[in-house]
Amino acid sequence: MTSSAGDHQPVLVEEVFEYLAADRPGYYLDCTLGLGGHSHFILTRNAQAKIIGFDIDESSLLEAQKKLLPYASRVELIHSDFRFIPDLKLDFPRVKGVLLDLGLSSFQLDNPSRGFSYQHDGPLDMRMDTRTKLTAWKIIHKYSEKQLGELFWKFGELRQSRKLAKAIVSRRKKNKIDTTHDLLKIVEEICRWRPQKGKIHPAAKVFQALRIEVNQELKDLDHFLERLALLLVPGARIVVISFHSLEDRIIKQTFNFLSREFKPQPFLNILTKKPITPAESEINRNPRSRSAKLRAAERI
Repeated sequence: MTSSAGDHQPVLVEEVFEYLAADRPGYYLDCTLGLGGHSHFILTRNAQAKIIGFDIDESSLLEAQKKLLPYASRVELIHSDFRFIPDLKLDFPRVKGVLLDLGLSSFQLDNPSRGFSYQHDGPLDMRMDTRTKLTAWKIIHKYSEKQLGELFWKFGELRQSRKLAKAIVSRRKKNKIDTTHDLLKIVEEICRWRPQKGKIHPAAKVFQALRIEVNQELKDLDHFLERLALLLVPGARIVVISFHSLEDRIIKQTFNFLSREFKPQPFLNILTKKPITPAESEINRNPRSRSAKLRAAERI
């Protein structure tokens, strides 16, 4: 069953508000607006907050617009990839906080036509921005065996990456691999998947790798974080929520570099020595929050 926009629960909302210090008057950039859950929370808590929200996914942006309609006078929405935000001519001195939530919404995951989840049968698409040309289908059918193997290992950390790549290339010579469940069957066959408590389905790793490649997610994150100096003025805060180790590693390393080694002088103060994770009560309410990690820093 497809989730509606109302089914999605934003993660760590109280913690986002706290680490952004979002009780201050001024502008807050929600760089991955999604369905607007975090922004809605800030707007309801702080009558002097204004939101500039960005998202590359047009359908999510339209849903967020509906959710934030009661606060329309304090909201500006922009259809843009977050990596371009530092290059936009915004009035950064008035920005008090910047939020980057790297997770997919239930609205996206549970829509079979988007192809993001192996749990729903649909086309192998996975594009956040439907204007772009590269899809998961093209990767599966056009990448070489070596390229596929490297992709599944680098972005999915899949042990059977080479074996799976070989099987995909062999299978596509006979039949097209058109849907998420076509691919799922190959993954389960090669990885000999049997449900076990606490074990991640290998398809989750494969789909993660494909999604990262289709949307250039890690490159975008790197590009954005490297340009934080253009976004943050003294006292402004950055909060980033990640959902897998590849993202968290980039965030941790960049924050450490900007707080210790950046030349001519470091400009970040890290507010979270260790990542903040959801409480057990939140995980019980929203199991998809389980892997969320929040890191925060402030410009000095």
